[in-house]
Amino acid sequence: MRNIGLVNPQSFIEDDMSPYVVHFTKFYQNKNPDWIIHSILAEQVLRAGSVFGIGKDFDECPKSVCFSEVPLHKLDRLTKRRAEYGIGFSKEFLIRHGGGPIMYAYKDTPHAKVLYDLVKAGVGNLKDPIWKVAPFIDSPGSYIDRPFFFEWEREWRHVGDLIFANSNPAFLIFPEKDHKSVRLYMNDKNKEFPFPKYENCPFICPKWDKERIEIALSR
Repeated sequence: MRNIGLVNPQSFIEDDMSPYVVHFTKFYQNKNPDWIIHSILAEQVLRAGSVFGIGKDFDECPKSVCFSEVPLHKLDRLTKRRAEYGIGFSKEFLIRHGGGPIMYAYKDTPHAKVLYDLVKAGVGNLKDPIWKVAPFIDSPGSYIDRPFFFEWEREWRHVGDLIFANSNPAFLIFPEKDHKSVRLYMNDKNKEFPFPKYENCPFICPKWDKERIEIALSR
């Protein structure tokens, strides 16, 4: 793998950095988060279901999949707004597939106003280059309906669906109580529906401390 200068994926002793990005599931259209993660792992695709970024109010802005680079021993922060089920990839994997970290242009700043002007100028033209950039820019600030400040999520995005193989995830995220049953199900040759084994993919729990996560990822 080409070294692109990111944090060494074999270690994450740094308290404030991670070589990984994670995607968590949540309740969606009356479907439970555990059902959703099983669907993702069976189909091997993360579907871009929503529009994000500075151009999200316009039809031309493409849908994205969201991730976070929060350090793994701080994952419980994210579960408070989502659920304890998810999937993790190396940053290198996401970058190779066109993803990357988002940028911030705070509401009402001069550079935010320039970006808004570029977005408005691109409305009606799907080929305008701004639509390749807009999903990767958020504009934090206080808005009429609610405040919008989510920089703490350290968000990354991928425009469009992200297709992956069973060898691509760096780890899978489940509550500890589910680890054994999920692994048994993956290895069950008599299961009703086909399901990838992810046999070399470690499981972690978002409530674990750094030491337990390091042990799981080193096996």
